[in-house]
Amino acid sequence: MDKSKIPVEQRAALGLLLDDHRAVKKLFKQFESAKDAEKQSIAIETCQKLTVHAQIEEEIFYPALRGVTDKIDDMLDEAKVEHGVAKDLIAKIEGGEPDMLDANYKVLTEYVGHHVEEEEGELFGAVIKAKVDLREIATQLEARKTELLGEPA
Repeated sequence: MDKSKIPVEQRAALGLLLDDHRAVKKLFKQFESAKDAEKQSIAIETCQKLTVHAQIEEEIFYPALRGVTDKIDDMLDEAKVEHGVAKDLIAKIEGGEPDMLDANYKVLTEYVGHHVEEEEGELFGAVIKAKVDLREIATQLEARKTELLGEPA
């Protein structure tokens, strides 16, 4: 999704989420070509980024969209289930079964890839079509993300 084509009242919020998606996709690619010694640290970084991303979506973004349309509500229900599965995989990766790292990470990569495709292709499109003003939501997403990452505001 091209950020420049997103309406201004949605650009900051959706742009932040798109940036998160891109950052995680980059880590997925790094993991593929990484040496075994580097894989664990890439996996942990990926898990942290995904955990924070899911948390800000669940705490702020999804509740702000709830009730806009039945179609969006259905997508939010599906996204919640997908987040649950991703969290289970993250727990396995962080739990540290070294012999299962590659397998768990590969499944996480595929699962998150599917989730991102749906979110960007369907949910974000429905939000744009519904003309939901996300300017205040963008501020909340940014502040909460900064707080969760422990970065100074």
